[in-house]
Amino acid sequence: MTRSRPGTAPSLPPVAPEVFAAVVEGLSTRLRRRLDAAVESLAATSADAAEDGTYGIRCGEDALVTLAPGPSGTITSPDQAHCTCLLSPRCLHRAAALGAAPVADPAPPAGTALPTAPVALPARGPSAGQVRAAEGLWTAAAAVLAAGITAAGAVARAELLRAAHTARLAGLHRAEGAALDVVRHLRDARDPQGAHRVQRPAGPVAALRELLLVTHRLKAADPDPGLIGAAHHHRPDGPLRLHGVCREPVVGPGALGGVLTHLVDDAGRWYTLRDVAPGGPERARRAGTAHVALRSFLSDHERLSRGGLVVTGAVVAPDGRLLAESGVRATFAAGRPWAGFAPAAAADRTGDAPPLTGCDVEIVAADGEGVLARIDTGDGPGPAVRLAPAHRHPALAHTANLRRLGACPGLRVRVLGRVDPDRVTTLRPLAVGPVPGAGAATLRLPDEWRDRADLGYDRLCDAHFPAAAPGPPPRAAADASPVDSPLRRVRDLVELAVTGGRRAAAEPARDGDRGAHAAVLRRGGFATGADLYAALGAVAARRPRDAFGRPAGDDLDRYAAQWLATAVYLNGTEAALRRGLWHR
Repeated sequence: MTRSRPGTAPSLPPVAPEVFAAVVEGLSTRLRRRLDAAVESLAATSADAAEDGTYGIRCGEDALVTLAPGPSGTITSPDQAHCTCLLSPRCLHRAAALGAAPVADPAPPAGTALPTAPVALPARGPSAGQVRAAEGLWTAAAAVLAAGITAAGAVARAELLRAAHTARLAGLHRAEGAALDVVRHLRDARDPQGAHRVQRPAGPVAALRELLLVTHRLKAADPDPGLIGAAHHHRPDGPLRLHGVCREPVVGPGALGGVLTHLVDDAGRWYTLRDVAPGGPERARRAGTAHVALRSFLSDHERLSRGGLVVTGAVVAPDGRLLAESGVRATFAAGRPWAGFAPAAAADRTGDAPPLTGCDVEIVAADGEGVLARIDTGDGPGPAVRLAPAHRHPALAHTANLRRLGACPGLRVRVLGRVDPDRVTTLRPLAVGPVPGAGAATLRLPDEWRDRADLGYDRLCDAHFPAAAPGPPPRAAADASPVDSPLRRVRDLVELAVTGGRRAAAEPARDGDRGAHAAVLRRGGFATGADLYAALGAVAARRPRDAFGRPAGDDLDRYAAQWLATAVYLNGTEAALRRGLWHR
């Protein structure tokens, strides 16, 4: 028997969503009130992994919970969780152990063949059963939004999981996936090791926006077949010819670390190979040169990111991940140099928001750990932007490389990265390369790097820069500070509502500066944003009650609808600003 280290989260098997929901339903009201504290207490409890594949968690002197996953490694039935206490199976210990475990991805039914392309359904609208399932998900999501992710506990998670399972049975695959994404954010927010994620609420905001938007449209019987979503992964019809783009270090909650290698096909569709496991930033550093886990393929992430890949029998997840399923065969192929690859143009071809954003910039000056730059429009320097480290851990090279770039004003470089979710004028670059046709005023990278340097892994040195500095750009650094959009005020309120709940969102309505914030938005040309900002705070503060003093039944729906309208406006407007700024 192997014992995990005390003081760390138990390495428990994933649990199917419907299992945890069913177990919580069997608890008494008194035990439900104690469930959150019981789940959190397991963060400091060791778990025993036996040779027969079972897991044991000691919950006091007289209670031992045993989890026995099936051949898939997942708990798929309540019967696979047992407790030795007298109240079992309707006991707190069993529910807490299942609540502390990660949520499993829904698996396709046994014997289901993978489609050769995403399923396209006729635009006939959802059935009555699908509408009812969407209404249940909307109600559960609205309750989570009202409470806030830091306050919504295990019971709220169970209600959302129950609604997600109902959605799955009704065939609402996109809504189910959105609900499970929200549940994972809720779990991270309650996890002491994942509490830092609450400081960057872009993920929970996007998850709740997606869930509420999809269920809102389904409730209204919207016939768009895209609202149903794909049930499973799919196999492309024919081999995939992919070109490596760059490597992205991944550092996640729970001490996760690894690498994401980005690839693109000739039509501009994006794919990724993911290698993430416990190990934190140190593992993220090592994974950059690790073997690629794609069946019998013999190569590593560094070589692949600068080369190419031909995959036959590929299995692709809805988000573009390449999966190492049976029947997949891959061979190494020649890649494409960055000189013949336009990042922004390729990203724009995808149906969803591009995973990465790229453009050419001219370095202005160092800015702390980051760099001030101007977008290179081809006719001269354009708008001012900021380049910030994607990760600041010293095991990764982002900060050191940006310092080196900031010390070379006038240098022209091609950058590829992610726009900061909080500031549209800030890019967190993952890779850089020379600008074609820039002559001596750009980077000089080794031939084997194929015109790109992965900022998390490759180290820029003097040999990669012009022998003579290009010199300062025409405009001084003092004039190159990016000006952030006043939409930041709307984003602050939308994020505050998600993290702190309805009570937190109501505070701006009581703030004497609320009118001033709206006025700044109007002066900036965001009149609709000003109206939505004021309306969200007002609806959050208004608490209508019935004749018995209870909250009015439709008030929660009205608040969720107002938040959704504000979040959708913010997302669409910021996307337009990103396109106008970065994709030139």
